[in-house]
Amino acid sequence: MTSETTAKADGAVLSGVSETALMTLQVRANEARRPDSIIDDPMAIRLVDSIDFQWGKFGLSRRQDMAVRALAFDTETRRYLADHPSATVVALAEGLQTSFYRLNTAGVGDEFRWLTVDLPPMIELRRKLLPPSERITMRAQSALDFSWMDEVPAADGVFITAEGLLMYLQPDEALGLIAACAQRFGGGRMMFDLPPAWFAKGITRGMLRPTLRYRVPPMPFSRTPSQLANLVNEVPGIRAVHDLPMPQGRGRAFNAIVSTVQRVRLFDSVRPVNTLLEFG
Repeated sequence: MTSETTAKADGAVLSGVSETALMTLQVRANEARRPDSIIDDPMAIRLVDSIDFQWGKFGLSRRQDMAVRALAFDTETRRYLADHPSATVVALAEGLQTSFYRLNTAGVGDEFRWLTVDLPPMIELRRKLLPPSERITMRAQSALDFSWMDEVPAADGVFITAEGLLMYLQPDEALGLIAACAQRFGGGRMMFDLPPAWFAKGITRGMLRPTLRYRVPPMPFSRTPSQLANLVNEVPGIRAVHDLPMPQGRGRAFNAIVSTVQRVRLFDSVRPVNTLLEFG
């Protein structure tokens, strides 16, 4: 073992749902390394190069979906910060996302604050590997421990992200989190993504696996676009629900398929969703 290897952080400290952060990081970093990359994410590359892990268990991925998802979250966060430059962005179960660093160089100003909420092993890894900022606060706890809300000065605006989180929660946990945010943060917004039910069931049953060496944790929560639209009637404090289009990716075929699936309602029950909630 070389000194370079021993200097790296041990990715094996992450397990279960937390380990999926390594898989999404790898996909994003692989995309960022491409000469025709759709995302500028040097911090993702830095993280992968700083973590000692058997990356091969996730397969040799050339996917771009995680980068496209990251761009979708960046777009809506920037849009909110344009109107609320001093807002707090709350990144629930942030994992090894590098959104703050992308946004910080995207011309949205230097007034916004950032609150990372994740489990202790993940927070320790982020503290060790990512550059500190006086605008970043970290809470080592579950997103379902709502005491993180006390850290948020809601009067300046709040944008909550749950990127790659809600699908791993039980339905009552996911809906309870949404309801608590809606009740607490009037005028704020919350964005999350969900897989279609067929995909979630395939993952949960172990039928869909990146490789034989790795099984993604169960995904007990999924909703169709129409079910999510009805949250405005089911959850007090939700003023509007937006079914967001996916950003452009790389390649005509990819973009044509994504565009068709999103435009044709027949595909609503079988496509993934990015959802934005407005709180009243």
